[in-house]
Amino acid sequence: MQETLSNEPSATRGLDDVVLTGRPVISSTGLFTPEESITNEELVASFNEYVDRFNAANAAAIEAGETQALTYSSVEFIEKASGIKARHVMSKAPILDPDIMTPRWEERTNDEHSMMCEIGVKAARQALERAGRDPKDVDAVLCAASNMERAYPAMAIEIQQALGIEGFGFDMNVACSSATFGIQTAADYVRAGNAKSVLVVSPEITSGHLNWRDRDSHFIFGDVATAVLVEDEAIAPKEHWEILSTKLKTVFSNNIRNNFGFLNRAAPENAGNADKLFVQEGRKVFKEVVPMVAQMIIDEAKRLQMDPATLRRLWLHQANAGMNRLIAQRVLGHEANDDESPTVLDTYGNTSSAGSIIAFHSHSDDLKAGDTGLICSFGAGYSAGTVFVRKTA
Repeated sequence: MQETLSNEPSATRGLDDVVLTGRPVISSTGLFTPEESITNEELVASFNEYVDRFNAANAAAIEAGETQALTYSSVEFIEKASGIKARHVMSKAPILDPDIMTPRWEERTNDEHSMMCEIGVKAARQALERAGRDPKDVDAVLCAASNMERAYPAMAIEIQQALGIEGFGFDMNVACSSATFGIQTAADYVRAGNAKSVLVVSPEITSGHLNWRDRDSHFIFGDVATAVLVEDEAIAPKEHWEILSTKLKTVFSNNIRNNFGFLNRAAPENAGNADKLFVQEGRKVFKEVVPMVAQMIIDEAKRLQMDPATLRRLWLHQANAGMNRLIAQRVLGHEANDDESPTVLDTYGNTSSAGSIIAFHSHSDDLKAGDTGLICSFGAGYSAGTVFVRKTA
């Protein structure tokens, strides 16, 4: 994304004096990446040690056919299944401890910033700085993420207060599509004249809802925070991204689910409560989501009178390398290269709604004025969101 660039209206006049256009744009993005990272090699060593301990402790039941023996994971299996090689996390040591295998944090007091607020603010501050925007000029904060740290007060209001933003904020959860749904919501506020500048913040601490003892999914998720500043074109930096269209879609499915909630607070480390963590039917998800998302993109491009093959870059949801490869192929008409459909999945893992935003944040500086691209998410719900954008000067 662009470096700090203030356009003339915001630099020489108060933003309240600017004549708004009602045309939403993306002014900037921000990214916070945790310092700690877990490689596949580290993860496999920990998981396989857990397998050995489990099988030894349950040897009699396994021999009697009452319990199924666990099997090893491997680096080769993980990379073939997902394309993931590492993931950033907020709490590495407890995850790799075979006796714990879940993140652990010290509980914070009500007078301290929550963890989601802390990392969300870091991403948001970067986005504001890159746009040359003062927090007082922002009208709203949307915290769009797949798992909230608490039911209330809203995470968005805490982030709003920490940044010193007046106006309003609220949380929204559409799982892995939360960020794109947030972008459309922010864009709609701009279109309606209800806001001129909106922060969409996605602090994703997905390591907390992952079953690190499940061979089929223990490698999937990582932690991160992103922020997207959506503004009226009249106040945006000279270099920004026009939002050409936003499109959302939901179809109910149980194939990706997490049953944990305030009505059911069963301990997630209890093996009998595995459904209180992330569970999915991966093959069904792959089979059903790929054609749905690809067709959604093609149909929206057609509505825009745009040949999808002319899209300069696809910033797709970073969940699975195979899914992205097939979706990009259906949209572009050929197998996409790394330039056409860049990935951050290999080093970040699946970061839920933040994935496509990380890809956009990290792989958009080189595009030229007039280039068009697509930010796209898809995940539990099912939910899917598309944001077609065009770069300006």
